[in-house]
Formats: sequence, C-alpha cells, structure tokens
Amino acid sequence: MRVVMFGYQTWGHRTLQALLDSEHDVVLVVTHPKSDHAYEKIWSDSVADLAEAHGVPVVIRNRPDDDELFQRLKEADPDIIVANNWRTWIPPRIYTLPRHGTLNVHDSLLPKYAGFSPLIWALINGEREVGVTAHMMDEVLDAGDIVDQRAVTVEPTDTATDLFHKTVDLIAPVTIGALARIAAGETEFTKQDRSQASFFHKRSEEDIRINWDWPADVLERLVRAQSAPYPAAFTFHKGKRLEILSAVVSEGRYGGTPGRIFYREGDGVVIVAGADARTGRNHGLAITRVRTEDGRELPATEYFTAMGGYLTSRP
Repeated sequence: MRVVMFGYQTWGHRTLQALLDSEHDVVLVVTHPKSDHAYEKIWSDSVADLAEAHGVPVVIRNRPDDDELFQRLKEADPDIIVANNWRTWIPPRIYTLPRHGTLNVHDSLLPKYAGFSPLIWALINGEREVGVTAHMMDEVLDAGDIVDQRAVTVEPTDTATDLFHKTVDLIAPVTIGALARIAAGETEFTKQDRSQASFFHKRSEEDIRINWDWPADVLERLVRAQSAPYPAAFTFHKGKRLEILSAVVSEGRYGGTPGRIFYREGDGVVIVAGADARTGRNHGLAITRVRTEDGRELPATEYFTAMGGYLTSRP
C-alpha cells in the first residue's frame, strides 16, 4: 500500500522504520517541529531525519489543518495514513482521505489510557499489563475499532523506562500486523468497550510532587514511574527541593504523621506515609537514593544524617 505517516519522537521513528522495512511504500511523512517541552525532549529520535535519509518527502507542522498540507496529501494519493504520537487533532477531511482511512498506533491497551503519558499513568495506577494498540481513527480520540493489540507484563520492579523499552518493541509487529489485515481486505475489526475507557492528561510539574498522605505503595510506584530520563518525583526538606530517585515500600509498619523522617530500615530511610484505604495498614516509604537541589546524588542513609523532622510537599 501507499502510506503517508504522521508521527513524532521515538514512537513515530520506530513506526516509520517498520514501514520502511516493510513491503509498503512510504510516500510522505508529516512530523512536528522540535520542542523544548521537558517530556518531548525525552525519547526524541527524529522522524524527519529518518525520512530524509531514505529520500521520503517531509512536511513539518504543529497542526495539520491548512489547505497546503491537504493538497500535498491529495497529491500523495495514499491508500492509508499511519499515525503514531501525533500530538494535535487530525481533522476528518484528512483521516478519511485515504482509501482505507487512518490507522493510529497508541501505547496503551485501549480503551484504557487514551490520551497522554499512558505508561506513566498505568504504572502509578498499579496496572499489571501495558501494551500497544493499532486502531482505526474516527471522530473520538483513541476510540476507533481495534485492528491489532499486544500486551506485556508489568513486573514488580519495572520503571517507566523499562516499560518504554518493552512497549516500543511492540510497535513494528502491531503496525505491520494491522496493515496486513487491512491490505488483505478486512474491514470488520474489534469495537472498543467504551464502558472501560479512560482518558489521561499530559504530565506536568504538579504531577510529580509527592503528597505524603498517599499510601506507600502508590508513592513507590510514582518514584518508579518518574525514572530517568523522566523528571524525578520530588519533595522538600528544610525548604529545599529533594528528588527521590529510588525507594521501596517498608517491610515494617510505621504510624504517625505523614512526611515524618522516622527510621533506618536496611539500605533506606523510612518516611511515614498515609494509610492504605483498603487495608488500613501504615507501611512507610523507604527512600534509598536522592538528588539534592545542587545536583548531588547520594544514598538516603548518607543524606539523612539524623532522624526526625519532616518532608513536605511545598517549601
């Protein structure tokens, strides 16, 4: 098939590479300009550079709603558009233009975690599986019929970085598998169960601020979800920002006021956390490694030279 590809960052790069390696003919690539947004500088392999290296024409747009782009797309005469990590709304006159419509590739197990940062949100929320879905685009974001979907298990110590590497390897088989079904003439795919749908927003500074009223297991997942190269979860100690680089749920149960710097346990320092609403148990968060405001990284047992005092959400 003749394919036009819309995509950005490493997700788009992997999709384009899969298309270039396939039997399909990539006739045009549309991608975003480089961004200074903190999350868009992560996993930022260039779609434009890959396309140009293979002689594929490239169009740079923030939004795909101008007449000049529409004319370029008509001239490209695609059988299908394939999109992955396109960051703005694609209007109906574009996604319905190709003979077979538009296939969107999304890094979640739709209908759950439509929208943004699905791996981070899924890890924070304690999901046992994550994955990649290829679905037909329609008027509702990430809601079209599912053509191909594959999952991987979330292991107890997985970070968001681990999950990125697991799921990015699914992009090629999911994309090419879906295109094979479409090229074979299939038109009936799996409807999404909208009663199971969820939609999540972009991550921001406020989303990585630690609230010590949360249970320790949620805080531990937040720390894993904000693994490097993502911005680290943070708190404040004596008015200065302190980033939490690694932590585990304490073995012992520790009561008291959330945020209290309480007890050395193994290689960590336990901070009192909120009670688990389901069990009523008060496990703490045993912090094992931190980064200070001046960029020093050190074990928590070296940073906290004495017990007592509090970590707070704000200075």
